[in-house]
Amino acid sequence: MKIFIAGMDTETNTFSPIPTGYRSFADHIIMHGDTSAHPANCCSSQMIVWRRRAEERQWGVAESLCVTAEPGGITVGRVYEQFRDQIMADLKAAMPVDAVLLALHGAMVADGYEDCEGDMLRRVREIVGPEVPVGAELDLHCHTTEAMVANATALIAYKEYPHTDIADRAEELFTLIADAAMGQTRPTMAMFDCRMINTYRPTEQPMRGFVDKMIELEGKEGVLAVSLGHCFPWADVPDVGTRMIVVTDNDPQGASALAERLGRELFRMRHEIQPKFMSIDETLDLALAEPEGPVVIADVADNAGGGAPGDSTFLLRRILERGITDVASSSYWDPVAVRFCHEAGVGARLDLRIGGKCGRTSGDPVDFKVTVRGLSTNLVQRFGSVPNMMGEAAWVEALGIDLILNTQRTQTFHPDAMTGLGLDPTKRRILVVKSNQHFHAGFAPIAKRILYARGGGAMGMDFAAVPYTKLKTPYWPKVDDPFAS
Repeated sequence: MKIFIAGMDTETNTFSPIPTGYRSFADHIIMHGDTSAHPANCCSSQMIVWRRRAEERQWGVAESLCVTAEPGGITVGRVYEQFRDQIMADLKAAMPVDAVLLALHGAMVADGYEDCEGDMLRRVREIVGPEVPVGAELDLHCHTTEAMVANATALIAYKEYPHTDIADRAEELFTLIADAAMGQTRPTMAMFDCRMINTYRPTEQPMRGFVDKMIELEGKEGVLAVSLGHCFPWADVPDVGTRMIVVTDNDPQGASALAERLGRELFRMRHEIQPKFMSIDETLDLALAEPEGPVVIADVADNAGGGAPGDSTFLLRRILERGITDVASSSYWDPVAVRFCHEAGVGARLDLRIGGKCGRTSGDPVDFKVTVRGLSTNLVQRFGSVPNMMGEAAWVEALGIDLILNTQRTQTFHPDAMTGLGLDPTKRRILVVKSNQHFHAGFAPIAKRILYARGGGAMGMDFAAVPYTKLKTPYWPKVDDPFAS
């Protein structure tokens, strides 16, 4: 037996001003044939699992390209084609293979390709034929399309947000596809459109209970896998939206019925699972009212993990206007400011212009007289159990506010982003993190309270007002009951 493995992962915010080109991938991972021999990250961890599982069975492994980029704007078409065509050439060279496993995102858009994953899976299917099992692991913020379902044997999405289960889902997908390759099962897959566009937090009830129910159903009565594609709301594509995916053993009607039953159950919960966001001032008021800290405020509108620049100053400026101190905030993507801090050195005092560099969604830059408190040439924070590189970084302090600046655009996942520079976040009253939800795994253990601030930035949270031009079906929350429309 021989399996073919490859990975391509980026999440596209079609409203973002940041182009995703070759350098965006080079800043993270471009590896060919040896990804599984290197330390894991959010894309390569699946390939490490798949190689290990295959070698345990003494199966052959043909390992192709693995590329990943920080979420941003639309991927340059020729860059996507270059990576895709290399993977297809490797697959043709590896033939015959008994199974294909792909680490994808599910919300990648390139110039000329609104459904990169569907395009990839269609081309894979054309090469391997109708009988070879093809599986793909997806981020739960995916657009699950008819092309993806038609050309894959099984799609499995992460269940957790923060994504703490990437390796677990890779194990699950390997077992499912391996069983199919050996003729032990005949996977059949169905999808149900929930007609919802939103973000959801499995860390909170009742969403937590729904995810637990999905897990409980797996492995019983022929159900092989249950996934929920939350969707990525900041994408103007025809298939944006929440979808339920069920894989059964040779039971297409059962897969369809269960996908619809769960999808409609989720829809009935729509008002209860809608995440709560507050204005900037509301979050600051509540944080100041807490008897002790740290209180964590998520600056969700400037989440680099959703394609935002990561350099907005709206929340920072309001903190300054209100004279609030004892605040630490991470992280601001500002290579110019970091360069100045490294030139000046630890202990230096200098005038520094911070943030507000990428456009209107970044706000205006803020000018400080700062003291450089800490520097790093290669700051690393954890994303689950794998490292996330932040590049060169600086910790600066001014007016009772500590700021983390860095050169590699990324969201804040973990207190490592602060402690790696010598800043102890547990000693601050308020922590502001540029992230939507991934920060939760690292910061919840030290937080007295967690608040989510909506405000200026590239990722607005009013999903009824997102200017979609390609979505043709009604959806909640723009319509309260889109199934009745």
